[in-house]
Amino acid sequence: MDNKSGAVGNKNVELLLGDYKKAIVRLSIPNMIAMLVQTLYNLVDAIWVAGLGASALAGMGVFFPIYMVIISIATGITVGTSSAISRKIGAKEYEKAGNIASNSLWLAVTIGTLTTLIGIATLRPILKLAGAEGSTLNYAYTYGLIIYLFSIPLMFNNAGTGILRGEGNSKTPMYIVTLSSVLNMILDPIFIYVLRLGIAGAAWATGISILIASSMIFVQIFVKGTFLKVDLSVSNLKAGYLKDILIVGFPTALAQVTMSIAIYFLNMFALKSAGDIGVATFTGAWRIINLGTLTIIGISSAVTPVTGAAYGARDFNKLENALKYAIKFAELFSIPIMLGIFLFSKQLAFLFAYAKASGELLDNISSALKILCLFLPGTPLGMLTSGMFQGIGHGFKSLVATIIRTIIFQLFWTWLFVDIMKIGLSGVWWGIVVGNASASLVTYTWGQWTIKKLKEESALLQQE
Repeated sequence: MDNKSGAVGNKNVELLLGDYKKAIVRLSIPNMIAMLVQTLYNLVDAIWVAGLGASALAGMGVFFPIYMVIISIATGITVGTSSAISRKIGAKEYEKAGNIASNSLWLAVTIGTLTTLIGIATLRPILKLAGAEGSTLNYAYTYGLIIYLFSIPLMFNNAGTGILRGEGNSKTPMYIVTLSSVLNMILDPIFIYVLRLGIAGAAWATGISILIASSMIFVQIFVKGTFLKVDLSVSNLKAGYLKDILIVGFPTALAQVTMSIAIYFLNMFALKSAGDIGVATFTGAWRIINLGTLTIIGISSAVTPVTGAAYGARDFNKLENALKYAIKFAELFSIPIMLGIFLFSKQLAFLFAYAKASGELLDNISSALKILCLFLPGTPLGMLTSGMFQGIGHGFKSLVATIIRTIIFQLFWTWLFVDIMKIGLSGVWWGIVVGNASASLVTYTWGQWTIKKLKEESALLQQE
């Protein structure tokens, strides 16, 4: 199919270039479902590991910031690819969009290889630096070593997802994530308890699900085909296309890494306040809060290509309206979810305290959830504005916004509450909530100023 002539007949591209309200909703819902299933499998993963005892859960918690670095790099590839492709589609440059897709897959394999080699070599020293020792260190090392072995297919999956989302196809990634995540949840108890692999079983279950997702992505792109022409010939590798991906992807990855750094230090504050119980509490409670943010993340994944296409078409009114509509849409989910977590905190906490070995976590996690749920209503302002920054190719602004939220605001307030005001473990939770709310307001204001400047520049060009 000739991309230029087929663009009008492609429903995904028509959706991306059409009404922003329909595009936000229709792209968001599959993203939400994908995020729901993916977060559920992460939650189930931790629940099964919790049955091995607090040390095992703490081991997973210590590795979690490191795993977030891996996911951050993968997310950078996804968002960078999606943003670059959607901007080219908005500008009707379909051949260039296809070349960007090809370059993203090469980039993913290269980064995946480096991640595996560097990660395995540095894993134990980093875990020790994080304060892990004894059985917690052994659990974390065993789990992390296996996860690193699957870095290449993980990066490939995210590049493929970026290609599909960039051309307005969010349903296929949803199906792939759902199938692989359900498989992971089925394999977890079998590998952990039936085969008696312990925490290594949780890691192998995750790795196998990643491989299954890789095969499905490969079939979709190279067998079934996509709107874009994806050709892996070395001759298609060009610095310009890689720059289009990395101008958003690299800052996005760094932004995600700052979240990992923040979690690393928040773990240290939790460890200082309540030892392994504090880390285990944070691990369990934060996974439930992450479940609450999945709708916002899903909507943010839609904001990036929709605003990217609007930016490529130089339609800045559509860009502004799409962002505002997306924020309102996100609040319809975040406020009820906050109330649900607050009212059912004890029942949710039981997910991590069902076994005798982890029963002591029940009250701690329940108390943490009653505070941390306040994190949710303010999140759309910051997260969706960052998604807009990514869509229009201003990846550096998204990075700075994330640094302001995680490294500056959240850690500052946590330090103030824990070290200065001496309010204990609850200070970690209040630091996260207050830091997020204040940073979200700053980011949203910055986003509105950016859109205003784009409109002014466009008006000046029209006058000339």
